[in-house]
Amino acid sequence: MRFSTETELYQAIGSNIKYYREQAKLTQFQLSELVQISISYISKVEAFGCSKSISISVLNQIANTLNVDITDFFKTR
Repeated sequence: MRFSTETELYQAIGSNIKYYREQAKLTQFQLSELVQISISYISKVEAFGCSKSISISVLNQIANTLNVDITDFFKTR
């Protein structure tokens, strides 16, 4: 996988987090509670056009909570 810009990378990650969160039938609030991060952080990460960076540690926690492989967040749809 290659991303031409950081914004493109963050958008792919954010949209994939949203996709897998919705597949798990969780709200942003529920995911934020499970991962123990703020709902505003989840909201910003998922927002299209947002270039909010996310730490590998938090990304790993989200992947574990959603029961997906962390590399799934880097796939383009």
